[in-house]
Parts: sequence; C-alpha cells; structure tokens
Amino acid sequence: MTFDAVIVGGGIVGTACALAFSRAAMRVALVERSEIGAGATAAAMGHVVVLDDSPAQLALTRYSQMLWHQLAGQLPPDAEYTRRGTLWVAADDEEMQEICRKHSVYKEQGIPSEVLDAPAVAQAEPALRSGLAGGLLMNEDAVVSPQIAARFLLEQAGKVTLLRETVAAMGSGRVLLTNGDQLHAPILVNAGGEWASELTPGLPVAKRKGHLAITDPYPGFLRYQVVELGYLKSAHVTTTDTVACNVQPKANGQLLIGSSRQYGVEGREVEDKILARIFERAAEYLPALPSLTIQRTWTGFRSATPDKLPLIGPSAEDETVFLATGHEGLGITTSLATAQLLADLIAGRTPAIPIEPYLPSRLPRRAVGAMA
Repeated sequence: MTFDAVIVGGGIVGTACALAFSRAAMRVALVERSEIGAGATAAAMGHVVVLDDSPAQLALTRYSQMLWHQLAGQLPPDAEYTRRGTLWVAADDEEMQEICRKHSVYKEQGIPSEVLDAPAVAQAEPALRSGLAGGLLMNEDAVVSPQIAARFLLEQAGKVTLLRETVAAMGSGRVLLTNGDQLHAPILVNAGGEWASELTPGLPVAKRKGHLAITDPYPGFLRYQVVELGYLKSAHVTTTDTVACNVQPKANGQLLIGSSRQYGVEGREVEDKILARIFERAAEYLPALPSLTIQRTWTGFRSATPDKLPLIGPSAEDETVFLATGHEGLGITTSLATAQLLADLIAGRTPAIPIEPYLPSRLPRRAVGAMA
C-alpha cells in the first residue's frame, strides 16, 4: 500500500498530523494498535496552557493555544473545550517575584495575564488556604477532553486510511507491520509518544510516569485550574520522584487532581505512595480536598527530552522519517502546532513560528537504529 504519508501513533499528536496533512490534499494512512487516543492522550489532563520555561516553549505553546481557540467552535460539546483559565499560586514572596517576572514576559509578548495579590487570590478561589502570597491569572488558558478531541481531529481529516495494527519497524520510506504488510510513503511520521524510541531507536526521549485522580462531582468547588508555582520546578527534576498541586475543575464539577513525575519506572500500576504524596501536596493548597471522594485513579507516560522541547521535524539519519514526539506534559497543548509546523515544512511554506528550536538535529542521539 502506497501513500503520501504514513503516521504511526493515533494519539492527539498523530491525529492532528492526519488532519493537517489531509488539508494539504495528501493521501494519509494512520497506524494505531489500540483505540484512538487511548495512550498518553487518554491519561492527560487536557490543559491547554502557555508556559515560558524558554522562548521556544513560549512560542510553541502560545501558537498552539491560538490554533485551539480557532478550532474551539468546531469541537463537539462532549469535548468540553472551555477557557477555564489557570491560576498560578505563589506560596511566598520569592514565588511572587517569579509571578511578576512571568507577567512581564507575557505582557511583552502580548499575552493577557493578571497579577493577583493575596486578597484577590482568596476572592478568586475561596477554597485555597489562607496565607498565600498571591498569584497569576491566565484567562486564555483552556481545558479540553483529550481523547474526544483526538477522535474529532481524525474525523475531520476525512479520507484517512486507519490501520489498527502494530508496527514492527519503520524507515527508508516504508512501515513494516507485524502482520507482514508493508506501507510505503516518502514521509513517515513517528508520533509514537512513549513508544517513539522503539520505532526510531536512539531517540533522546525518556518515559516519565504520571498519576492522576478524579473525584465525585463537587460543583462550585473551584473556578479555575489551580496550579502551584512549584509545579514548574518539579517538572525540571529528573533525579527523583516529584509531586505538585495541580487541580482542574471539570464541567460537571468533578476535580481532576495531579500531578506527579517519575523517571525510570516501567510499571503502569497505580502506586499508593505516590497518590498519597499528591493528595498531601494538594491539601496544602486546598485544605478541603481530603474530605472529597475519589472516584478513579490512573497512570500514564509522558515522553520527555533533555531540553524540555519536543522533537519536530526530519530525522538526521533518515530523510523519510519525521518526528513528532517528546512533548512531555504539553502534548495536548502543542499537538496542533506540531502538526502545522510539520505540514508547513513538508510543503515548503514559511511556518508561523521558526521550527529550528524543535528540530531533532539539535540533540545527539543515544544510538543510530536503521531499518534493513
């Protein structure tokens, strides 16, 4: 079977690529061994957020957020796309200095944000504990139901050949399936997320396990997605397990509670000790949380790169393989921008933002794996 492009991975990044390529009149095949969006996409919070760890991260997250806003009117109601807003909470004066720095950066880039003092934070979210120094309100941050969104993107792509198969190998213009079939295309996209390094050996991508929990409905408990500023610090730690307060109110009043990060852990089981740490940390900011009923808990794996930026673009070793992986905790946010950057690159168009910071060639590979 021959196509213009074969995408491996049916998460939100892969389905976004399918849509972007289809809009360019490309004949596309999408290979996914499970259900669409059943992997890391289904395990995610669905937070569409702007972050500024680096200028490249800020550019990518903001560009993609704007693409989400443009798509919002087309999303089905069950995607629950809402400009929920993020309230970044500062625990002390030192964190308030960081709040002010972030506000200055966003203001310079024309991104709306609002600095809140302690009384304003208490008024915005009465469930927060007293004594907090303040916060930063990002009203344009949004939330979406990730798996519903991924399925919608694939539906919008139209005539995409969907193959529910497992990939044995990919490269040199062909994808070999475990059933013996071969797919041929000049463009192969590795959107395998946590499995990306198995599809393209040697990628500088590591699995990072995360836990989430969701409560029974408690309408009115929170208005915004509440995140402690320390979440950003925890995201940079790679030598030990970390937790941070990150709580998202759903449309029906349920509360989605995170978050955790673990390296070097392969098991998918829920770990009680990690959940206990998450709940303990969240309760430091939202004291009433321990009284709420937890309905379900689960885990997922993020794909992380050493410099916290995704791999978007051609592999240095194989001109037919294009990478769309390594998004860590920002896969939902940056999926649309990733797909558009790849589509623009392949079509020879100038992208809305420079693609150079995300090119795979910026990072050394751990090994070079080639398909025979």
